[in-house]
Amino acid sequence: MTPSTCETATVAVLICPVRGCRSPLARADDRVTCPRAHSFDIARSGYVNLLQPQDRKSARPGDSTQALDARRRFLSRGFETPLTEAILRHLTLVPDDAVLDVGCGEGDFLAAIVTRFVCEGHGVDISTAAIDAAARRSPGLHWVVANADRFLPYADASFRMVASVTARKNAPEFRRVLADGGMLVIVVPAPDDLIELRAAILGEGIARDRVESTRESVGPLFTLALHERIRHAVRLDPSGLRDVMALSYRGLRESQRARLTALGDTDVTLSRDVLLFRPA
Repeated sequence: MTPSTCETATVAVLICPVRGCRSPLARADDRVTCPRAHSFDIARSGYVNLLQPQDRKSARPGDSTQALDARRRFLSRGFETPLTEAILRHLTLVPDDAVLDVGCGEGDFLAAIVTRFVCEGHGVDISTAAIDAAARRSPGLHWVVANADRFLPYADASFRMVASVTARKNAPEFRRVLADGGMLVIVVPAPDDLIELRAAILGEGIARDRVESTRESVGPLFTLALHERIRHAVRLDPSGLRDVMALSYRGLRESQRARLTALGDTDVTLSRDVLLFRPA
């Protein structure tokens, strides 16, 4: 895979999420405000909540506390590190570049990018709990609660790279906030991701290829420039198996939970399709 080269980017500017406004937001003490006097508090941990009432489908949208805890434990054991390193090897960013991670969760991938390239990092997620954790762990980055399916609260052409790592995809908004000549990075589970567990627990070791559907979901605004499939095998103990299933599958039936509980140490494939797109 050939590295993506980014030029100097405009510093990302937050814009007001109030419908019909979209004016620039500026910091004033412990809040951000727009010229039309819409105001949003900056949380004590440093993030800004721009989620509008009409943009939430529940009182606590986003990942549950259990899912966040499971992901934190799984990542802390280093199982995803080889996949992250494989992605980073194919990126070339400079300190003036601004990067947006959409559906960033607790910000591990964005933090890895900023650590490697010393660029300007922005993360957005609909989960307040995830963004609060991200802001506490990486206070030097910029964290926002918003519904990326509806609207990305940033000015046009703010970023040299937009990333969506096993998260939702909003092609029109991705294109709006991405600078011309920038790169959209989308990572989706590859066909053999967790295939051993899907066979043992769900009874269906079916390989589902998401590459073509991903290309269709962002076309015609983006053109696929590069595609690489990365994978590695890990041996998971029962706690690791429970955590990885909590990340990928919610609402298991009782019979499926019983199969999961019965498993001992198991070799599991972790596999991703990395897709790099350029604006069409």
